[in-house]
Amino acid sequence: MDDDIDGFAVAVVRDESGWKVSALKPSALTDLEDAERQLRELRSAGAVFGLLDVDDEFFIVIRPAPAGARLLLSDATAAIDYDVAADVLDALNLDVPDIDPDELDTIDPWEEGDLAVLADLGLPDAVMSIIVGDTDLYADEQLGMIAARLGFADELGKVLDSLGH
Repeated sequence: MDDDIDGFAVAVVRDESGWKVSALKPSALTDLEDAERQLRELRSAGAVFGLLDVDDEFFIVIRPAPAGARLLLSDATAAIDYDVAADVLDALNLDVPDIDPDELDTIDPWEEGDLAVLADLGLPDAVMSIIVGDTDLYADEQLGMIAARLGFADELGKVLDSLGH
């Protein structure tokens, strides 16, 4: 299903001057290693993380670290249909859920990974859990809530406008 993925991938950097948001190449939406590489290439002294909205179905937060990226996948069931979600589960040493694809609509999604991935920046794991758990929202709306909570909603909006989202 990775052939024609819609969505967006952005890098978020926080340094002394504030928040900076920039678009990542679209390949970040289909290749977790590529997304990590693009984030590592930013080489910032401040905090760096990536936000990926894949088909408005789910999102991924990637935070590069020397010992391996910290990851949060908003919907583990997405790994059945999307390779990038399966790559996240693989990086977390988790199996793709054994669910019949025809039954996906009847299964409640669940997150996998590090809910505290942005806690040191001001988004506690309890708040992230509420955002991820609100399955009535689309992935871009959930990422918008993260951006608003951390204070870079305007910067994210400008980048998304430039991308046509």
